[in-house]
Amino acid sequence: MAQISHEMQARQQTTLTPRLQQSVKLLQMSTLDFNREVLQALASNPFLEEADDEGAISESESMSADDGPAVDAAGSFDDQSNTGNTESADGPEIQHIEAAADGPADYSGDYPSTSRQSHDGASSDVGEWVRCETTLQEALLADLAGREINERDHMLALYIIEAIDEDGYLRVPFEELAAPSQFQPPVETHEWECALSLVQHLTTPGIAARSLTECLTLQLEAMPEDTAGRDAAMRIVDGELERLGRCDYTGLARAAKCTEDEAREAGMLIRQLSPRPGRSHTAIDASTYIIPDVVVRKVGRLWVATTNREAAPLARLNHAYAQMFRKTRYEERGLMAQALQEARWLMRSLEQRAETIQRVAQAIVARQQTFFDYGEIALRPLMLSEIAEELDIHESTVSRATSHKYLASPRGVFEFKHFFSRELSTRSGGTCSAGAVRALIQEMIDEENPKEPLSDVTLASRLASEGIVVARRTVSKYRAQIKYPPAEMRRAP
Repeated sequence: MAQISHEMQARQQTTLTPRLQQSVKLLQMSTLDFNREVLQALASNPFLEEADDEGAISESESMSADDGPAVDAAGSFDDQSNTGNTESADGPEIQHIEAAADGPADYSGDYPSTSRQSHDGASSDVGEWVRCETTLQEALLADLAGREINERDHMLALYIIEAIDEDGYLRVPFEELAAPSQFQPPVETHEWECALSLVQHLTTPGIAARSLTECLTLQLEAMPEDTAGRDAAMRIVDGELERLGRCDYTGLARAAKCTEDEAREAGMLIRQLSPRPGRSHTAIDASTYIIPDVVVRKVGRLWVATTNREAAPLARLNHAYAQMFRKTRYEERGLMAQALQEARWLMRSLEQRAETIQRVAQAIVARQQTFFDYGEIALRPLMLSEIAEELDIHESTVSRATSHKYLASPRGVFEFKHFFSRELSTRSGGTCSAGAVRALIQEMIDEENPKEPLSDVTLASRLASEGIVVARRTVSKYRAQIKYPPAEMRRAP
């Protein structure tokens, strides 16, 4: 008969409380996602309301005696003195911290806040600051409206315009533009060709081309006939673009039946053309703009990071509803109690998120003071673990606080991750950051002779003469990261 054995094991397991899970979730969100989350909470939770700068209060103030004791999800009251025990159970990952620097925090990044009042008391409207974008199709239709053509040709041009993609190309065959039943009699190929020629001459040269060769040819044809290198350029575009990419001017001169100097001149003319002419009319998505979480300013001799309070909506507890709930004594009130508890948790999480981001930002700025004074070449090596050790928080918290977060400074807008760069050794025994090496490579390339560009081997040799020893493949990787082509592609004609 089989025997059943019982065994007891002790095991430690870390479990995140719902409040800590919410704090971690909000901390790692980008500003756009964070705003969406807060606005959704404001719309769905009756105990939350949006506040202006004067009406905004911290979570600790919202937990004042005016709101009464805390209420748990079951509807029972809990004394405020127990709040501290609840916070300590969440662990040291998210902490109440002091702001690292005091200073003005009214920088809005040139963007309107979610709900602000103008100086005359009227609420701001997004339509007042979003500029009107004219699409490619709208520009073509406006130009077409000024042409005197018959109705049939006008309809054919409309079908072509609607089929043009965002790059400005017509990649749809004529027979697929419209059903045969749309026109009586059926449209002949030469009619489509005439309508296409009309569209190609409406606006920016190169629009409605069916290939790169046709696109570049249309742009060259739109130039004055006496443009230097135009004729040779048209011959090169017609089948010799691959040679041009290799800078084979000897072969181009032979294929285009011109001198090598003329081939170089034609090559320079072709490089000035746009391979995607439609992109000049592409509408800009307003959501792609970056709203900085932190603003860096110089106070005395030091650079200081301050929170951009205009980057996110300001929320507070609705005191009127909280008072009404506290005084109510009906039986079924579990859902309202849960909503009030969630509102209190969200208020704590919002405050903790802002303080954590500001504290991490100030730690970064304090270690990268030379960057804000001298630029990329003075970027110091920095690791997440250094910030975590300095602030006495976990490295994962620093990672969440720096992901998709941005700071605005006189030198531009940078992601927090930009300031973390691995350490490279020098011959003198010191260290420098990979970002500084990339800046040195960019400086060397910018100062090179265009007719004799520096190869990756030469760049590595020059870095070695500066005391920075890196391999050629590392130089190639850094050069690609700053989006510079190889030496043969940078050679001037």
